[in-house]
Amino acid sequence: MAYRNPTPTVDILILRGNSLVLIKRRNPPHGWAIPGGFVDEGECVEHAAIREAKEETGLDVTLDRLFYVYSNPSRDPRQHTMSTVFVAHADGEPQGDDDAEKAQYFDLDDLPEQIAFDHAKIISDYREYVRSGRQLELERAMGKAC
Repeated sequence: MAYRNPTPTVDILILRGNSLVLIKRRNPPHGWAIPGGFVDEGECVEHAAIREAKEETGLDVTLDRLFYVYSNPSRDPRQHTMSTVFVAHADGEPQGDDDAEKAQYFDLDDLPEQIAFDHAKIISDYREYVRSGRQLELERAMGKAC
């Protein structure tokens, strides 16, 4: 019997003040997304986050904290993924590379309309965290996410 388990991924909320780095995806699903990607075999999620940020934005990030884990089976139309999301900061201007056509800072209150995956939810949860100062509550997340 073949097991079909979620694939581990990372996403990185790279912040500068009230601005967030988003990448314009080169490959489907198209749209703007939080930088991130698949964790390689033998790689820790923290290292994957730093690597993916560098590959897609050219930025050397400093991870500030673990934000949350998102695992809704429908979060990625390609397959069931489970993303460990980090909050980070970096100096410099992002440059799209790898599978990112473009990378740039957006004000958290003025984001593009077409956001891929469940990243609009992740950003909304982060904005609520900034507003309230409270970490995402597991009970609320379970009711809305899964």
